[in-house]
Amino acid sequence: MSKCSGKTGFIGKASKAAGGWGALKSSGKQILQSGAALTNVRTMLKANQPNGFDCPGCAWGDPEHGSSFEFCENGVKAVAWEATGRRTTPEFFATHTVRELQGWTDYDLEHIGRLTHPMRYNAQTDQYEAIDWDEAFVEIGSILSGLDSPHRAEFYTSGRASNEAAFLYQLFVRAYGTNNFPDCSNMCHEASGVALKQSIGVGKGTVLLEDFEKADAIFVVGQNPGTNHPRMLGDLRRAAERGVRIVVLNPVRERGLERFSDPQNKLEMITGGSEAIASDYLQPRLGGDLAAFRGMAKAVFAADDAALARGDNSVLDHVFLSEHTVEFEAYRAAVEATSWDSIEDQAGLTRSQLENAAQIYLNAGNVITTWAMGITQHRHSVITIREITNFMMLRGNIGREGAGLCPVRGHSNVQGDRTVGINEKPSKAFLDALEREFGFEVPRAEGHNVLGAIGAMLDGSAKAFIGLGGNFARATPDSPVIAKALSGLDLTVHVATKLNHSHLLPGKNSYILPCLGRTEIDLNSKGQAQIVTVEDSMSMVHGSGGINQPASKLLRSEIAIVAGIANATLGAKPVNWLELADDYDLIRNHIERVLPDFYDFNKRVRVPRGFHLRNGAAEREWNTSSSKATFWTGAMPEAVEHQQARGVAGQYVLQTFRSHDQYNTTIYGMDDRYRGVYGERQVVFVNPADMAEMGVEAGDRADIIGQFDDGIKRVAENFRFVPYDIPRGCVAGYYPEMNVLVPLVSFGDESYTPTSKSVIVTFRKTAKLAA
Repeated sequence: MSKCSGKTGFIGKASKAAGGWGALKSSGKQILQSGAALTNVRTMLKANQPNGFDCPGCAWGDPEHGSSFEFCENGVKAVAWEATGRRTTPEFFATHTVRELQGWTDYDLEHIGRLTHPMRYNAQTDQYEAIDWDEAFVEIGSILSGLDSPHRAEFYTSGRASNEAAFLYQLFVRAYGTNNFPDCSNMCHEASGVALKQSIGVGKGTVLLEDFEKADAIFVVGQNPGTNHPRMLGDLRRAAERGVRIVVLNPVRERGLERFSDPQNKLEMITGGSEAIASDYLQPRLGGDLAAFRGMAKAVFAADDAALARGDNSVLDHVFLSEHTVEFEAYRAAVEATSWDSIEDQAGLTRSQLENAAQIYLNAGNVITTWAMGITQHRHSVITIREITNFMMLRGNIGREGAGLCPVRGHSNVQGDRTVGINEKPSKAFLDALEREFGFEVPRAEGHNVLGAIGAMLDGSAKAFIGLGGNFARATPDSPVIAKALSGLDLTVHVATKLNHSHLLPGKNSYILPCLGRTEIDLNSKGQAQIVTVEDSMSMVHGSGGINQPASKLLRSEIAIVAGIANATLGAKPVNWLELADDYDLIRNHIERVLPDFYDFNKRVRVPRGFHLRNGAAEREWNTSSSKATFWTGAMPEAVEHQQARGVAGQYVLQTFRSHDQYNTTIYGMDDRYRGVYGERQVVFVNPADMAEMGVEAGDRADIIGQFDDGIKRVAENFRFVPYDIPRGCVAGYYPEMNVLVPLVSFGDESYTPTSKSVIVTFRKTAKLAA
């Protein structure tokens, strides 16, 4: 049970539009509840501004022509969450055991406030106790040094870590002797990186934010910007206002993709108005996106045949296809061999719907396709993204203004962490550059990703876990299995700003090390404020400097904590860790010598809005084996999960997603006003016709039972039915509450990302909602 009972949950009226007064009210509520209202108001004025801090809320890009306000409801929540006046002190830990705290909800734990002291777990009292920083570093370093192999340790990274912290972290770990880098990318956009490298030679998107101002059509696929990156809605709205067709493909009807009311538009706020976002809204069944894009490609080829038969010009960009691609004819043959019946069945869409969407593509000069985790967390995610890329290449929509591919990352620096070396499979060129710069032999063997790390914990080959931010236990699938894995270790270390459930699964030796947040001033030994950098989804690198006083005088930066552990483990080699932690410019000097695209790093990052990292594919240079962009030529999967589920009575395919009051595993509040859910998180969204077939009504409750055939019983207990506009056979609910249903052994081909958007389940009705 939660410490705080809270109000009784209910299903009510959903917002008519994203943004608007609802966003302002929610932002005001978060600021007032933070206990530091004036500080938070002042802080928000410096979010995403020159000489300010980069918002920790998401990785959406900042415009070159920045406005006076560059934040959103998500940003307000993230800042209020971090800049709260509440504190989690040693006195708090002295009055609560770990066993007791394990029963608290995620929301209750994080709303205790900011951690103030480094803490060490005492197994005899089952409590965390304060410890001196140097003592903590010595103990951690001693345990790491005492392991019989560096491969016994797992080094996790959250996407909120800065470029400087991540680079220093990977340097320490590789100097220590391993490439074990499980990180949050493994659980979200890994498929994007794998697929795009295969297709266009770089694992990043090819657009700048300014390209959205020049696009003629935008395809928004498997994402919910109204909740996950609200600033994107402003760019989509401006595009819609100038007549851009915005085609949405999303199984769930999301309010933020339907209408948006701009809180900065005074007239609209006065009149209660809003503007439409999507011109066309398609709802494929879960896992049906690859078939949908194949169907649109089939329609494009049919239009091309018709044009040539009339004696008109081809609708394809044959100059681009011949000069810049390979395997085009094989792809065309694969598409033409795919029947419309199989496409319609797998996509869950009609031929007419897909032909209409294809016509929008054909009528547009410049097209952008953007996607997020609704695409990347399936078994077939890699080939789905390759199919999307195929579709975009047909008319040369990669490598020119107003067009391109745009995977939208989650955490504010998840892309940057990868760029500077957080990768269990580093490139040879990167490792060679490290050796030249630092003069030690780097490990070359492939390390562990998240699933590999968990497997090593479970079989006993891993003995230590260091988490640079994040909430590993709640972000990963198969929650009880992860709890067992972490609790069986000799060492767990968590670098964090607030208490979370991962900290409550201590191993034999466990530490919580409190760090500065993005909004806080980071002073070096000379009293000079230091900046860090991050990379957004558009490959723009920004400087970020905090403006608030730290929540505690004992807080240290992530960089200083990494340096302290490294120094205690390795001594001052291959670098003087403590010297680097006292001057981040020195770290950036190393980065620019290892990664040439960061040339003049310290100079360029101090220019307002930062600088753009070169993207070869955006300039039509293809770093592939053929030196050309490569079509994927395979067949569609024989059957995706929604097709498998319907073969057994009572089976459905489940996706997990965020509520509007959360960001990743952080729960800001208990409401989801865009979906009409208030004060409760244990809900499951179901098509009304499916509910009628099950014989249940809104408010009835059921246990949800996972149907993965591996001998493990998976049950999410006591979830309330909510009727919702979602395709038949598909259901949805919030993570991390539903992570218990996601099998650890079900993951994407080539990406190893958990299949959180395609889990086959059944229902066991329990009770009516009490009056």
